[in-house]
Amino acid sequence: MKKIVVLSGKSLLAVVVMGGLFGFLAYAADEKTDAKGDLAPLEIKLPQPSLVGTPLDYWSERLEVTFKKRPPFMAPKGVTNVALGKSVTASAKPTLGKLEMITDGDKEAKDESLVELPEGTQYVQIDLGAPHEIYAIVVWHFHAGERVYFDVICRTADDPDFTQNVTTLYNNDHDNTSKLGAGTDKEYIDNYEGRLIDAKGTKARYVRLYSNGNTTDDKNHYLEVEVYGRPL
Repeated sequence: MKKIVVLSGKSLLAVVVMGGLFGFLAYAADEKTDAKGDLAPLEIKLPQPSLVGTPLDYWSERLEVTFKKRPPFMAPKGVTNVALGKSVTASAKPTLGKLEMITDGDKEAKDESLVELPEGTQYVQIDLGAPHEIYAIVVWHFHAGERVYFDVICRTADDPDFTQNVTTLYNNDHDNTSKLGAGTDKEYIDNYEGRLIDAKGTKARYVRLYSNGNTTDDKNHYLEVEVYGRPL
């Protein structure tokens, strides 16, 4: 004969609460597993390594020094370079190259691939055409020789004038020389891997990248900028 146990009052409430808690924990565990399962290494096509210039003669306590290759960056499956072929504007007219070269997919260390902006704090801005969920931004300034570019700042926004939903993703202007706020990120030596900036799923339409000269001259250079994300 089956034994039936009848619960009432606090005992019944405890069973209900505990059952709900276990159900919630199981759901959360499943969600976490699913989220991990949706991630994959970001496929970034790298240019050929090319170091033919004079070795870098620069040191700063804020300089990041590493001899390791960049580890794979994990992002949701299906994320692609949504900046490819998109419109580019800038704070000044290029003195070398054309702005559309910054999103043309060519990041090789060639003079004909290089875009140069004049001295001072300058920026390039990419219009993704619509709001996107952004996971990574990779920028190649120059990698034919060792250089450090100063006041590298990366921001996103919802509008071209950068007044709405402005988010700063990277800022190594430690002393606020460029008057955009002091940053705590490291200076770095440009190389063929480019600089990958973790955008953490930021939602925006426009991406803007600043710089303020480099260790070789006062000019600002770009080979390519890639923005990895997906439409909202």
